Amino acid sequence: MTRATRPLFALLLAVLPLSAWGADDPMTAEEFEAYVVGKTLTYSMAGEVYGTEQYLTNRRVLWAFSGDECREGHWYAEERTICFVYDYNPDNPQCWMFWAKENGLGAQFMNDPEGTELSEVDQSAKPLACPGPNVGV
Repeated sequence: MTRATRPLFALLLAVLPLSAWGADDPMTAEEFEAYVVGKTLTYSMAGEVYGTEQYLTNRRVLWAFSGDECREGHWYAEERTICFVYDYNPDNPQCWMFWAKENGLGAQFMNDPEGTELSEVDQSAKPLACPGPNVGV
């Protein structure tokens, strides 16, 4: 890029909507799977730790709200969302849209009219610690 084209490029970035660069596009199931498998991600809501989820192979998960028991489940793609079904509540899928953000994943809960939003705040290769009666994997 030459000096003469830099201001034009900067102006182009400023006036194009972010969606033209893919920032507003939710992750596909393939993108989500490639990002999460083998990881344990911790999410926050409004600056407070919300919960942690371990992403296993074959779209299996282990979830725990902060300070709660672990819950086994799985996920599947439905249109533009990733839906989670947990063994303790199989008739109530929890559907989210995920975005790759500069500092991790962002997620929007689709089942809630208030629109719960989560942000990834930590990532580990270690398994989820599961205290309580159903000790984890």
